[in-house]
Amino acid sequence: MPQFDIVILTESRYLAPKSPTEYQKNVLKEDMLVKDALEEKGLNVTRKDWADDGFDWNNTSTALFRTTWNYFDRFQEFSTWLDQTSTATKFINSASLTRWNTDKHYLNDLARNGIPIVPTRFISRGSGLTINELHEITGWKETVVKPTIGGGGRYTYHITPKNLEAISEKMDQLMKQEDFMLQPFQRNVPGQGEWSYMFFGERFSHAVLKKARPGDFRVQDDFGGTVHPHQPNQTEIDFALAAVKACPETPVYSRVDIVMDNNGRPAVSELELVEPELWFRLEPQAAELLADEIVGRYF
Repeated sequence: MPQFDIVILTESRYLAPKSPTEYQKNVLKEDMLVKDALEEKGLNVTRKDWADDGFDWNNTSTALFRTTWNYFDRFQEFSTWLDQTSTATKFINSASLTRWNTDKHYLNDLARNGIPIVPTRFISRGSGLTINELHEITGWKETVVKPTIGGGGRYTYHITPKNLEAISEKMDQLMKQEDFMLQPFQRNVPGQGEWSYMFFGERFSHAVLKKARPGDFRVQDDFGGTVHPHQPNQTEIDFALAAVKACPETPVYSRVDIVMDNNGRPAVSELELVEPELWFRLEPQAAELLADEIVGRYF
């Protein structure tokens, strides 16, 4: 029999920091809320760095993605680990859903299923197209470019006519190495922010509003963004839930990020199913909803 029912997956920075920063304290608090909720269900739970090569993954029934926030910096290693480890244990969310969601080409699938998304032009590595040429092709004057596999604002640039040449030159080499995506700059984001809606299965839990610091467009706290509790109406919840239902399978947990687009209509900017921040510290009872969903599915 496996030694553990669930391993909560993190990375080395958040495993057991000796002098944790405030951010690390938030991570540890939220993981403990999840761990406690699962243990209250009678499960044997531990936390591990996903890249811990000394752990035998046959020793756990399931592995829960939580704070593996370096996977995109080590993607080839992560991808190999995912393939190998999925033969030994079950993942939450599943390995197939994780593979689908780690590459933002999934936005095309959502659009094909009728979900409004931020307009997106995908750029295959080695396509030979420059950012300058893509602006001419699309007719977009102000854009955001970022990798299709990434997070935390990695290689994310806001392009305007003033910096177009400089960013295009910077991107030339990067676009030879990996796939990127280009989107028209969403003018409402700096002022209004981005809303995130948390679901466990198809059950809505809570929502937050993420706001960029003055003068920036990135809402991540890495760049000075702030997070505020948000009380959505049913129309908002239904819109976000439609994106969850458009997934290849129903996720155990999901976070739907929504912005108001340049036409003043809601659009999905991202659908996070792998390691999203879920702000359990703002809504501690949500950890119980996650535990309920996991027990109902796996135990």
